[in-house]
This record gives sequence, structure tokens and C-alpha cells, in this order.
Amino acid sequence: MSLIKSKLIQNITEANPHLFVRDVERIVNTIFNEITHSLAEGKRVELRGFGAFSVQHRKQRTGRNPRTGEAVQVGEKFIPRFKTGKELRLKLNSRNNNSISQEEEN
Repeated sequence: MSLIKSKLIQNITEANPHLFVRDVERIVNTIFNEITHSLAEGKRVELRGFGAFSVQHRKQRTGRNPRTGEAVQVGEKFIPRFKTGKELRLKLNSRNNNSISQEEEN
């Protein structure tokens, strides 16, 4: 199951009943927009305990068309990258280890 933006907004609203849905939606959109604008400017975005977003530059190169084998020029690209933070990695790994051991008991 994946978490989509509308579900994220709903979860935050349920956890904070004193906030209006429109306010939570504005907050989430602002956070995503700031991350996007910073990456577009080539800046790194770090969220402590969660991870860091950065932009990787890929140079122009010569690729191959898989059908014909013909050489094709592939233009330069900027690729968003995400590296998990230590706390997130620990939480994911401890959760997976716990769920695996629970499955083994059943």
C-alpha cells in the first residue's frame, strides 16, 4: 500500500483535530513546493532523521536503441536523488526484523 498526498493530509488532520483540512493541505503543499524549488536551484534539502534530497547531473552520452542497435545521443539530465537518514534506516530495519520474527512464530 502506498501513501498518497491526500491520505497524508487526512492522517495529519486526524492526528491534529485542532487544524483545518485546508490549513494542513496548504502546509503540505508549501513543504513540497519548497523542496522542489530548492532542488530546481541545485540545492540539497536535508530533513534530519528522515533523509536528504539532492540533484545528480548526468552528462550527455551516446546510448543504443535496443531494437536496432543504432547509436543515439542522450542529452544531459538532472536526476533527483534521495538518501535515507540514519534514524529512518534504523526504524525500517528494526520494523522488518520484528515482522519477520513474528511471521516465523506463526
